[in-house]
Amino acid sequence: MKKLVNILVTGAKGFIGRNLVCELENIRDGKEHRASAGGVGPNLNIMEYDRDTDPGMLQEYCRKADFVFNLAGVNRPEREEEFMQGNFGFAETLLKTLEEEGNACPVMLSSSIQARLDNPYGRSKAAGERLFTEYGERTGSRICIYRFPNVFGKWCRPNYNSVVATFCHNIANDLPIRIDDPDRVLHLVYIDDLVEELLAALCGKEHREDDSPYCFVPVTHEVSVGKLAGLLRGFDEDRHRAFVPDLGDEFTKKLYSTYLSYLPDEKVSLPLKTNRDDRGSFTELIKTYGAGQVSVNISKPGITKGQHWHHTKCERFIVVKGHAMIEERKIGEDKVRRFEVSGEELRYVEMLPGYTHNIINMSDTEELITIMWANETFDQSRPDTYHEDV
Repeated sequence: MKKLVNILVTGAKGFIGRNLVCELENIRDGKEHRASAGGVGPNLNIMEYDRDTDPGMLQEYCRKADFVFNLAGVNRPEREEEFMQGNFGFAETLLKTLEEEGNACPVMLSSSIQARLDNPYGRSKAAGERLFTEYGERTGSRICIYRFPNVFGKWCRPNYNSVVATFCHNIANDLPIRIDDPDRVLHLVYIDDLVEELLAALCGKEHREDDSPYCFVPVTHEVSVGKLAGLLRGFDEDRHRAFVPDLGDEFTKKLYSTYLSYLPDEKVSLPLKTNRDDRGSFTELIKTYGAGQVSVNISKPGITKGQHWHHTKCERFIVVKGHAMIEERKIGEDKVRRFEVSGEELRYVEMLPGYTHNIINMSDTEELITIMWANETFDQSRPDTYHEDV
């Protein structure tokens, strides 16, 4: 039986701590296997320490710990002196307790790129870094100091210390945002990339700057404040038109997920426009920039739909409920291709350019439900659709 690995997470209820603890719990409970190959197994005991934890538990946790993630810290205290108390004082207590227990396990410190700056927050972070460096030299403990840039992702507190969280929250809730310098460049790291790096550190595979105690998250992003605001406003506007952004860009994908996590109840669900007639209905579900659109088509019993062809537009039909015959005929020829499909055995049929096509509901009693993908969003000015019976 593998040895239980005791992991101490301080600041466990903060933004980074909460995301890290949830992923550790996923691994422990056998829900996440991605990290297992890297050396993180399910035999985990997660010890969470936060402001509301009994201070007497710290000594027990420091005695048991096989690895410590020190994510505790202060970002916006009421009084300036609380920077040093929160970012240096607790770190000093933590390391002192580990040393008293004779525990030289690896220790990670959450610092900030502001440690280079001469301000109260930066000075407190720099003091904590020196403390950890000296501790590692004195005890031989493996030290991982991370100077995180701006971190963004789900569960980050808005109107606190993250412009991304504030913009996401305000735009999602139809509140104004303030932009002082649209050209200012933000250096960002996504929470999932950060957590993945912390799991690597747990396995001794952290990304380290040479032989120094300083480590880094290898995946980062840069974006101007103006572009950030523009992307988020675009997300908000597009949702009302059933559009999703171009998720081929990694930063856009991460930012879109972050934005969605701030949606209020009334925006989570939005109505779709449905076109109805005596044959059934047609509803556009999802529109994309460059990857076409997905729609749902409902045909009443015995109804034939289609009977048209396209020069360039192509489509893919998937019957999910009912029984259908799909017919296609190349323009100028007589041969008809026929494909009998049903929701009992899902398969797709391509509607080929230059082929007139239809879909026939073969049931006398049941509706036919078909998911349809087209390689372009519908353009009323250039529909590329020409009537001709199969």
